[in-house]
Amino acid sequence: MNQKTLFLAWQDKANSRQWFPIGRLDADLGRPAYRFRYTGGAVRAQSEAGFPLLVEFPEMEWDYRARRLFPLFRNRVINRRRPDLRNYLRTLDLTEGADPFEILSTSGGYRATDAYEVFPKLVKGPDGSFKCRFFLHGWRHVNPGAQERLRDLAPREKLYVTLELTNPSTRLAVQIQTTDYQMIGWAPRYLVRDLARAMTEGPRDYVASVVRINPQPAPSKQRVLIEMRGKWDGYEPMEGVDYRPVVGD
Repeated sequence: MNQKTLFLAWQDKANSRQWFPIGRLDADLGRPAYRFRYTGGAVRAQSEAGFPLLVEFPEMEWDYRARRLFPLFRNRVINRRRPDLRNYLRTLDLTEGADPFEILSTSGGYRATDAYEVFPKLVKGPDGSFKCRFFLHGWRHVNPGAQERLRDLAPREKLYVTLELTNPSTRLAVQIQTTDYQMIGWAPRYLVRDLARAMTEGPRDYVASVVRINPQPAPSKQRVLIEMRGKWDGYEPMEGVDYRPVVGD
């Protein structure tokens, strides 16, 4: 069985700018079969920020199932007939054989016209290790020295991961730094709560490295692809209330 899980995040752009994990997409790609359910994060987002339920999924307490990938997600995957397919996949460090879940996991399914992004469920190995990939966030807002350092980044370059407790926008954040201590950006906000909790409960070595640098005309949100690795002892990632489906198994 080829089972994979993605989460859908929504941003409250009108007020708090906060990200909420509001939905879970499970797939058995071998059959294929797809399943979407709202999560506890949607309940919290609705209460705290007036989250509007998706037109495609109009009922909070419903178990949506399909044999094809739901349009909400399918429309965020590049069309295989596009002439720039190979170049696009290269920006994600993927091959032409990549399936829609691999594409969404790395690209985030970003669209400039809405407030949603997609991210994969973090999976812990038998030895407690994990890895995840994401595009560097907020790099356009760092100081001029860090901007200059960004231009000198190279693939496979080692980076540091640090917890920031006084971020002016979100209070809690995960910084990405170069080995010469230039803060060049942040991990995605929708990963912060989980990563921060793991980092404080069981401090271990968290390392990151540059996977790819995508110059213009690549979108600014896909400029620097990062891989982060770490190890957790007892902590289970993405098992909190925000990630639990409203409708259980």
